[in-house]
Amino acid sequence: MKDTPSVHFDKSQIPQDTIDIVFLFTVIKDYIWRILGLTMMLTLLATLIVFSLTPLYTSKVSLLIEAETANVAPVQELYGLDSSRKEYFETQFEILRSRQIAEKTVRRLSLYENPLFDETFADANKGFLTRLVLDAKTFIRKSLTFLPQEDYFEMTESEKLESRVGFATDVLMASTRVIPKRNTQVVEVIIETADPKLSATIANTIADVYIDSYLEAKFEMTQDATEWLNNSIQGLRDRLTKAEGELEAFDESNEVVNIDGVVGLTSEKVQQLSDELIASRLKLQRDQALFEKITSSTSSIEDLSRIPEVLNHPSVQDIRRAQVIAQSNVSELQQVFGPKHPTMISANAELTSITESLDDQTRNLISGITTEYRETVRKVDSLEADLKITTTDLRRLTSIDNKRRSLERDVTINQQLYDSFFTRLNETDQVVGFESANARVLDLARPSDAPSKPNKMLIIALSLFLSFGFGCMLAVLLRTLNSGVRSVEDVERKLSQRMLGLITLEPHDKKEDLPVRYFFEPDHHTFSESVRTLRTSIQLLNVEKPPQVVVVTSSVPKEGKSTVSVNLAFAFGQVAKTLLIDADMRRPSVAKLFDLPGYQPGLANVVSGSHSIDECIVNDDEANIDILSAGSMPPNPQELLVSEKFKETVNKLKKTYDHIIIDTPPTQAVSDAITVTNHADSLVYVVKSDSTNSKLINASLSRFIEAGKRIDGIVLNQVDLRKSKSGAYYYGYYDAYGYSSQKNAETIK
Repeated sequence: MKDTPSVHFDKSQIPQDTIDIVFLFTVIKDYIWRILGLTMMLTLLATLIVFSLTPLYTSKVSLLIEAETANVAPVQELYGLDSSRKEYFETQFEILRSRQIAEKTVRRLSLYENPLFDETFADANKGFLTRLVLDAKTFIRKSLTFLPQEDYFEMTESEKLESRVGFATDVLMASTRVIPKRNTQVVEVIIETADPKLSATIANTIADVYIDSYLEAKFEMTQDATEWLNNSIQGLRDRLTKAEGELEAFDESNEVVNIDGVVGLTSEKVQQLSDELIASRLKLQRDQALFEKITSSTSSIEDLSRIPEVLNHPSVQDIRRAQVIAQSNVSELQQVFGPKHPTMISANAELTSITESLDDQTRNLISGITTEYRETVRKVDSLEADLKITTTDLRRLTSIDNKRRSLERDVTINQQLYDSFFTRLNETDQVVGFESANARVLDLARPSDAPSKPNKMLIIALSLFLSFGFGCMLAVLLRTLNSGVRSVEDVERKLSQRMLGLITLEPHDKKEDLPVRYFFEPDHHTFSESVRTLRTSIQLLNVEKPPQVVVVTSSVPKEGKSTVSVNLAFAFGQVAKTLLIDADMRRPSVAKLFDLPGYQPGLANVVSGSHSIDECIVNDDEANIDILSAGSMPPNPQELLVSEKFKETVNKLKKTYDHIIIDTPPTQAVSDAITVTNHADSLVYVVKSDSTNSKLINASLSRFIEAGKRIDGIVLNQVDLRKSKSGAYYYGYYDAYGYSSQKNAETIK
C-alpha cells in the first residue's frame, strides 16, 4: 500500500455557525413517529390535567379615584396630603392591594368559613404529589433528630380564628388583581374564585371596604387633629397668659408710662449736648491757644496789642485811628511850633492820653480773653458731665425698651398662634361627621356566566404545539449527543472520511454469530447486494489497477470486521481467484467460522517456516475461495508481521491470487494493522453503525494518518435500515439495482 495521505474532508470549510435545515428535517423525519407519540402522550396528559382543574370565574369592579374631594376644613394640610400628585394615586392602588383591605373583606364576608378559603378544606384537597412531598418532609424531619423540630402546641380559639383569617386573607390576596387604567383615574379590582357569585360579591365588598376605610381613616385623622388642636390650644393659652403677665410686671417694676416718648426725648437731648460739646471744644481750642500766647512771660503790652484778636477789636481800632490822627497832628505842629509851645504840649498830651488809653484797652481785652477762656473750660466740663449722665439714661431706657419689645413680641406671637389654632379648631368641630369619599364605584361586579380559567382549548392547543416542539428538540438533541456513526453524513462530518459501503443488519440470534454462508442464501439479497456494492466500490478506487491486497480492520472488537472480511472474500471469489488471510493472530476467528480444526496450520506457521504455503491453505469449494487461517498462536505476532518472511509470503501469494483479503486485529488495541498495510493496496475501515464512539474512531484513524497510510474509506457495518425512514441516507450503498425481494423493499420503504 502506498504511503499517501488519506482523502478526507476539511471540517474547517463547513461553517460552524450555520443551521443545517436539511439535517434538522432529516432528524425529525427519522423520529417522526416517536415525536408524534410523545406529542400525543403529553397532549393527552395535559388534557387530563386541564379537565381536572377547577374552573375559575372572574368578576371585576371599576372604581374612580377622585383627585380632589370636598374639604370644608383643610385638615389634610396638617398631615401633608396632596391628592393632585401622581404618588397619591399610586398609594391608593397599593392600599387596594394591601393586606388590611383583604383582611377586612374576609372578616366582613366571613370568608374563613367558606370552603374555598378554609385551611382545613384546602389541606384535605391537596394533590397527591403535594401530600407526598409534605409527608416525606415530615418523615425526614422526624427521622433526623438533629434537625430543628417543630414545636406543637394547642392553640386557643382566638388563635385558631386568627389563623383561619390569616389563611383566608392569603388566599384572597392571591386571587385579587388591581389594574389601573392607563392615563385615567379608573382602577379595576379583579377577583378569581371557583364560585361566580362569590367572585362578584368579594369584588364589590372590596370596593366598599376601601371606601369605608378611607372614610374611617379620614374621620380618625380629623379626630386626631381635633385632639391635637385642643391640647395645643391649652398650651398656647398658658403661654399667652404667662407672656402677658411678664409684660405687665415689667411695666410696673420699671414704671413705664410712655417708653417710646421718653427714649425719643432723651435721644434728642443727647444729640443736642453732643453738638454743643463739639462747638465748645472747638472754641476752647481757639481760646486756649490765645490764652497761652498772652500769658507768655516774654510778651510785652506792645506785642500783645499786635495779636490779631486784640488788633482787630473795634475799640482798639477806634483808639488806633485816634492815635494815628494825634500823631499826625503832632507831626504837623512840630513843623510850626517848638516843643514847649502850649499847642505842642497840648498835642503831645493828647497823644500820650490816647496811647495810654490804647494800653488800657489792650489790657482790658487781655483780661477779657482770659476770663472767656476760663468760662469756656467750665462750659466744656459742664457739657461733658451732662452728656455722660444723659447717655447713661439713654442706655438704660433703651435696654428697658428692648426688653419690653421682646415681651410684646412674645405676647403678639402667642396671641397669633392662639387665634390661628382656635380658628382651626372651630372649623374642625364644624365639619366632624361631614366627610366625603375619595372614590366611587363606576361599575359593580356581576357574576360571570363562563369560567375565565382555564382556557382549555388554548392550553390543549399550546400543549400540542409545545410537546411537538419539545419532541423535535429532544430528537435533535439525542441525534446531536449521539457519538456513534450511523449515516453517510456522520462519516463525512464526524470522521472526515468518505463512505465506501455499508453492510445491513440482518435479524439473527444475538447470542450467536451470523451464519458464515449467509451471503449465499437466496432470501437475503439485501445483505449480499450491500457486500457486492462494497466490492464494486473497492474495485473503482483505481480503475486502471484495482487493489489486489485489501486490509480490513476496525477500532475495537465486536464491530464485525471479520464478518466483513469473510463476505468481502465471498464477493471477490465470485469474479476472480481470491484468498482470505486471517492476520489476527491474537484472537483468530476465521478458522472457527469455517469449522477448521484447531491444529490447522496457517499464517503464523508459514511465516515462522514450519509449514509451506500449500500445507496451510484450505480451499472452500462452495464459496470458491482459498483460506489461510492464523494458524498456531505465536508469542510475538507483531514480530512475525514485520518480518521479511511475511513480506515474501504476501508477494508470493499476489502472484497466485487476483485478490487477497487480510483480516487484521483492531487498531485501538495493537498496531498490527498498521504494519500489515505496508504490504497492502487498500485499507478498508469497518465501523459498527450507531455503536462505536466517533472520538475513538478518529483516534484510531489518526494513527494511520500519522503513519502516512491512506484510508480508502469507511464501511458502515450492521446498519439497521428500519431506523432510517429515508432511503437517501444510504442511497447508492445497498440494493442499487432493486434486486431485493418485495418484502425487503417494503421494509426499506
